[in-house]
Amino acid sequence: MRIVNRQPSIVNHALSRFDASWRRKLGVNLIGGIDEAGRGALAGPVVAACVVLAPRARLGGVDDSKVLTPDARERLAPVIMEKSAAWSVGWASAAEIDRINILQATLLAAQRALKGLSRQPEFLLTDFLKVDPAPCAVEPIVDGDATSQAIAAASIHAKVARDRIMTALEAEYPQYGFAAHKGYGTPRHWTALNEHGPSTVHRLTFNGVGFFMSEPNIRAKSFGPALAQRACRVTPDWRRLLSCDSADLDAIDFLPQCEFDDCKKTAGEGAAPSPAIEN
Repeated sequence: MRIVNRQPSIVNHALSRFDASWRRKLGVNLIGGIDEAGRGALAGPVVAACVVLAPRARLGGVDDSKVLTPDARERLAPVIMEKSAAWSVGWASAAEIDRINILQATLLAAQRALKGLSRQPEFLLTDFLKVDPAPCAVEPIVDGDATSQAIAAASIHAKVARDRIMTALEAEYPQYGFAAHKGYGTPRHWTALNEHGPSTVHRLTFNGVGFFMSEPNIRAKSFGPALAQRACRVTPDWRRLLSCDSADLDAIDFLPQCEFDDCKKTAGEGAAPSPAIEN
């Protein structure tokens, strides 16, 4: 795979022309792109982002997030925020993934991202996610993040947001090394799972992960008190995950949303707000 550290001033015209062709074909102005990050990880949430672009939006440096360096993605995230007509990020937690499967959880994260938009698109391109319901017509695109500027921008937002979540989780679970591998199945991560077993943010239904659990409900028995203690200090300011500097990540407390909901309900305080970042 090619890895690019594209200069911020260089526009990938192939991506912008693709979006422009859909605008001309459909007679629309605002095109939204949706992409996800973290579907294949063993731990942490799956994150989806939606970015809505106006016709003259020219995002220099934007490309498929997988071929950009981490530094390039971090530089581009605020540029996308500034130049997009609207953007939003949503996610589904590891426990939600275990409950409804990774595909449905990815679609749930996409729905949360759409609901968080301050301005809805007239047409939606996705990286082959069949989003339904949607506020407009949807076109799933094969390799969409390497084809469409709107999808590529969304892929960067989703990746940056998820990387920051996993970096924040490093402080809670330092034994797993989340900041380095972002929850994916590296040798270091498998070794940590073998030594420590899974945490509350691991996906127990993923192949190999649940093997380390001695009984299906051990998570609830072992981590219930800890979750109740953490619920009181979870930040409600989800937007900080993208708007803060990386150096401020240690100030962010993160708890998977469904577990936060469970803690709040147990305490008789009702459900927490949907985990979406709005602009």
